[in-house]
Amino acid sequence: WGQRHKTENTHNMGAYKYVEELWKKKQSDVLRFLQRIRVWEYRQLPSICRVTRPTRPDKARRLGYKAKQGFVIYRARVRRGGRKRPVRKGIVNGKPVHCGITKLKFARNLKSVAEERAARRCGALRVLNSYWLNQDSVYKYYEVIMVDPMHKAIRSDPRINWICAPTHKGRAMRGLTSAGRKHRGLHGKGHNYTKNRSSKHAQWKNNNRLSLKRYR
Repeated sequence: WGQRHKTENTHNMGAYKYVEELWKKKQSDVLRFLQRIRVWEYRQLPSICRVTRPTRPDKARRLGYKAKQGFVIYRARVRRGGRKRPVRKGIVNGKPVHCGITKLKFARNLKSVAEERAARRCGALRVLNSYWLNQDSVYKYYEVIMVDPMHKAIRSDPRINWICAPTHKGRAMRGLTSAGRKHRGLHGKGHNYTKNRSSKHAQWKNNNRLSLKRYR
């Protein structure tokens, strides 16, 4: 019965489900060929450019994208690899503990860097989310879903008009997107995970600060 039930479900798959299953097999001949051709095109274009529609419509829709006015897609390119210390000729005029130049890791993930760069390019738009698109030996490519908070179609839609509130200005720069919350350590749940709320630094301050009440 289980096998028959499985085959029946495959017959009822919609178009987005087929696209999703295709993207799950990134090592397949079809997708490898497509990605190789696409990444060549991306290399010729600017590092941040607008695209007319999402390359991965299924993924974009799962992250909140709608094909309506007010939604914009930007493709951002980020150089891969760790972070080199920006000092002249690799000379750190300080203690030996700070002499490391290579093998340093940037605190944030590349996805949040791509979101921030796209947000800085389009200051009036707000970053909703983003997803991985492609990569080669030098760059990673992400598509960033952005929303125009001043558009009537956005402001009148109760499912998305939360992003019009002024508290969501500069979301990508303040670590409020999904990628930003991830590098802040806020993606987990469960027992003892309250130690990461509201932030690791705030919890550290609470645990290490000596609180002396006036009357004690």
